[in-house]
Amino acid sequence: MSLVKFKRNPLENLITSDFFDNNDVFNNRLWNKKLDEPALNIKETKDAFEVELAAPGFAKKDFDVTVDNGCLNISAESSNSKEEKEDNYTRKEFSYNSFQKKLQLPDSVKEEDVKAKYKDGVLSFNLVKKEEAKNHKPKKIEIA
Repeated sequence: MSLVKFKRNPLENLITSDFFDNNDVFNNRLWNKKLDEPALNIKETKDAFEVELAAPGFAKKDFDVTVDNGCLNISAESSNSKEEKEDNYTRKEFSYNSFQKKLQLPDSVKEEDVKAKYKDGVLSFNLVKKEEAKNHKPKKIEIA
């Protein structure tokens, strides 16, 4: 019997592979990833941009949303604490969650008509386009 260095399949789950790669312990992708940044979906329609931001665990009051100089600024902060006292022990639990996101708005968006709603952990925005952008036709470029 002989010992052979184990070679990983490159298609394995990347998160699992980080735990077993001793050569890359200090550059672990988990440490370098921004795990606190919410997922974002953007969909363009003829009349608007629809933006969805995944932000579960927050309440509507936790959000601060502004539009300033062509940027949509979104931030949220929530904290929770719980204390339980019994005869011979005290148990305290707390949590804190926050994020900040800044989106550069296209020139075609009416900043004064930005609408937001929060439901089921998803913060949704409707970014209405200016009239001239709604009727804009792309210019065809001929390839030489």
